[in-house]
Amino acid sequence: MKKAKTVFVCQECGYESPKWMGQCVCGAWNSFVEEKVPEAVKDPRSRSFSGAEGRAPARPVSVSDVVSQDSGRIDTGIGELDRVLGGGLVKGSLVLISGEPGIGKSTIIIQAAAHIARTVGPVLYVSGEESEEQIKLRADRVCRGADGSLPLPEDLFLLAETNMENIMEVSARLQPALLIIDSIQTMYTGELESAAGSVSQVRGCGNLLMNMGKTGGLPIFIVAHVTKSGELAGPKIVEHMVDAVLQFNGERSSDLRILRALKNRFGTTSEIGAFEMREEGLAEIENVSACFLEGRESGAEGAVCTAVCEGTRPLLLEIQALTAPTNVGFARRSSVGIDSQRLNMIIAVLERKAGLALFNRDVYVNVVGGFRPEGTSSDLAVAMAIWSQEKKVSVPQDVLAIGEIGLTGELRPVQNAERLIKEAKRMGFASVVLPSRSADKLRGRVEGIRLAGVKNISEALQYIVDI
Repeated sequence: MKKAKTVFVCQECGYESPKWMGQCVCGAWNSFVEEKVPEAVKDPRSRSFSGAEGRAPARPVSVSDVVSQDSGRIDTGIGELDRVLGGGLVKGSLVLISGEPGIGKSTIIIQAAAHIARTVGPVLYVSGEESEEQIKLRADRVCRGADGSLPLPEDLFLLAETNMENIMEVSARLQPALLIIDSIQTMYTGELESAAGSVSQVRGCGNLLMNMGKTGGLPIFIVAHVTKSGELAGPKIVEHMVDAVLQFNGERSSDLRILRALKNRFGTTSEIGAFEMREEGLAEIENVSACFLEGRESGAEGAVCTAVCEGTRPLLLEIQALTAPTNVGFARRSSVGIDSQRLNMIIAVLERKAGLALFNRDVYVNVVGGFRPEGTSSDLAVAMAIWSQEKKVSVPQDVLAIGEIGLTGELRPVQNAERLIKEAKRMGFASVVLPSRSADKLRGRVEGIRLAGVKNISEALQYIVDI
C-alpha cells in the first residue's frame, strides 16, 4: 500500500498546496479542499504516447523524423455531430461532452455508439450512474431507427462500473473501437483515497483515460456534469487534457437542442449542431434558420431579424424587444441571449445618438428560441428592435439588420457578411441593412437582394422610417 500525503487542491484551477490557503494563485477565494494523494514511487520506467514501457532514458525525436499517419475519421452516423467534431471522430481522441441533466447527452452518445458498433467494431459503454437494464431501455427507444425496424447491435457492450482499474482491464480484453465513460464524476481509481468526484479523482481518472486513448489509438467519449452556472464541474485541467469539449444547450420547454464545440484540436471551434428531441431520440435539423424564424408575426412592433455566423454555419434569428414604464426607483434592463453589458451600451447609444429617452423605461430583450449568439453582428438588430417598440413603428418582415454599433453611433463591418447575406436571400428576405463599408465591398457580388448601406445608427433608423 502506497503512503498517502495530505495536500490542498484548488477546485477552480487544480493548483496543489502543502497547506491551506485563503486565496489561490488563480485569484479564487476559499476554493481549497483537502485531498489524500499517494506519494509517487520512483521508477525509471515511463510510458509515452508513441512507445511502450521500459524506454529509459527518454530521447527527443526530430519533427522531420516523425511519420504522419492519416488514420482517417470515424463516422458517428450523426451528421450534425460529425460537423461539430470537424468531420468525424478522430482515433485516439478524448471528447468531453457536458450539459444540464436531461438535455440529451446520453441519448446522442448511445445513438452514435450503436452506429459505430454496426459499422466499425465493438463499443464499450461504461456507466457509473445507470444499470445495464436502464441503458437497455434507452437503447430500445433511440437505437432502432425512426421506424423501429433496426435490431440492436450485438457489438454494443454495456458495463456498470466505477473503478478505473476494472474498466481498463475489461477494455484491454475487449479491444473496443470506442469507449464511453458516463460520467467522469462517478469514476474513481484505487490509487487515490479521496471520494469519487473529488478534484484529485477527476484529474487522476482523466490522466488514465488519456493514457488509454493516446497509447492505443482508442477514441473516448467522456460525459461530464455541469454546475448551477452551466460551467463544467471539476478542475479545469480536465478541459485542457481532452482534445474536444462539446456543450449541449437547450430549453426544457423546447425540443430544440444546440451542440456547440467550445474546444476542438481537430476542427473549427464555435461550430454548432442542431437537433430536435423526439420520442425516438435526437433528430438532426439541417435548416436551422427556418426553425428559429418559425411563427413570426406580421407587423409586430419590436421584432427585427438578424444574422450571425456560428463556426462555418450562418444562422438567422429574431430579436424581440419590449419597453414599459418604470414602476420602481430605477429602470430595469433584462436580456435573454444578449450580453447585459452589451445591452446597456446599446441603450446608451440610442439615448445619445437617436434621441430616445429610456432612463425611465424598463427594457426587455429576447432572442427567440433561447439561442445565445456570439459576436457583435446582432447589435443593430437589438437597437432597431428597441426603437421599433418605443416608437410604435414596425419593421417589415423581409428586412434583416446586421452590424456592430460603436460608442459614437457608427456601424462597423461584420465578419462573413457575404455568407450571412446569401443565407438571408435563401430565406426570402428582400433587403439587408448593414454597415456602408460592408455594402460597398459586396455590391456586384450578391444579386437578388437589396443592400442598404448605412454609416451610423441614425441613418439605419431613418431607413426604416422611409420604407
